[in-house]
Amino acid sequence: MIRFHLCTISFRHQLVSLPELATWAGATGFDGIELWGVHARHLLQQPGLDGRWLKSQGLGIPMVSDYLPLEGGEQEAIRYTRDLCRLARHWQAPKVRTFAGHQGSAELDRGQRKALTRRLQTLTRCVADEGLTLVVETHPGTLADTVDSTLAMLADIDHPAMGINFDVLHVWEAGADPQLALQQMAPWVRHFHFKNIHQRDQLGVFAPANVYSPAGSRQGMVPVLEGACDYRPLLDTLANWQQSLANPAPLDISLEWFGPDSYRVLSSDLRQLRLRVAETGEQPQSLAACQ
Repeated sequence: MIRFHLCTISFRHQLVSLPELATWAGATGFDGIELWGVHARHLLQQPGLDGRWLKSQGLGIPMVSDYLPLEGGEQEAIRYTRDLCRLARHWQAPKVRTFAGHQGSAELDRGQRKALTRRLQTLTRCVADEGLTLVVETHPGTLADTVDSTLAMLADIDHPAMGINFDVLHVWEAGADPQLALQQMAPWVRHFHFKNIHQRDQLGVFAPANVYSPAGSRQGMVPVLEGACDYRPLLDTLANWQQSLANPAPLDISLEWFGPDSYRVLSSDLRQLRLRVAETGEQPQSLAACQ
């Protein structure tokens, strides 16, 4: 089963309530809503809104996406992580997401990399103690910016509660073939982010400082199946992989749209992605070697 979710970060600059968004998401055919951390916290102030309520609407929250402190005092970082886990449990979300720091792997010396990995390992244990999974997003400018660095990080942390949020576009941005990268990282992949760009030289629009700014450029952002990164082979692989397993675990995919006209684009993307998955043939494309 492939489950598609929208991200509340897509509506970060719009005045939209969670009940309104949930009604639209359910009617449109989404399976759930990925909650941005700042949204998840502010919504605590609204009585009656929690994971149980959302499930009553036929939706789930697969993940709360936040940014754990990987520098500074360890005890402060542990307190922050435990608070985030309590927040995730309030929303009945099984996963919390973070970035692996704020420096690219090539910028880190051995000591810095070791310190960052140790902090991630400590926080992974905290998340595991709460019965949740910590997922690190593949993203430029972090320790998880290339396939090799990500695999080394996973090996160093070596904990079953550590997983990967496989951001397809950023894996492709790093020069890797997403299908081959997925084969290498399959045992750790717990979530996917889908987004796309018209041309590779426009990828800078996804830099956090630009994306989070209301005045930031959105030039080049395009629907998932219309951009320079070809998602079709990966979708076919995922669909066939699901069909080949007797009891497949659900595959969670969030559509991470940062551009304008969110309702129209997300609705269209969901419809086209579901159609592509439904039309996938029975040709032997699987990740069997990675199981």
